[in-house]
Amino acid sequence: QFQLVESGGGLVQPGGSLRLSCAASGSTLDRYDIGWFRQAPGKEREGVSCINGRGGSTNFADSVKGRFTIFRDNAKNTVYLQMNSLNPEDTAVYYCAAVYRPLFRQCELRLSVYRYWGQGTLVTASS
Repeated sequence: QFQLVESGGGLVQPGGSLRLSCAASGSTLDRYDIGWFRQAPGKEREGVSCINGRGGSTNFADSVKGRFTIFRDNAKNTVYLQMNSLNPEDTAVYYCAAVYRPLFRQCELRLSVYRYWGQGTLVTASS
């Protein structure tokens, strides 16, 4: 059974950094599109970043461009979200998601595209 598990969340001061991990079991991640999404209290879930399984191209929400990066470690079957310069508006539960779309060259930040979801990890940026 294909499962995703997020880790790395926690409490960080504004301006700090965190690295989230999305580890897979039951299949290899290297050909899947992987997306990171977040949901703040009282708000809808939104796309943050994604990485394409075919060519490795990436996409970012405007609110995190220049601060977040996404990358894979295929040997560890894990995708990471490096988050720098965190601010209180980044506080949310962060989810990773996966979809197998080998014919697509670009990933998308639409929730409806993704088939598999993790349980989420809480990130709190606060002093």
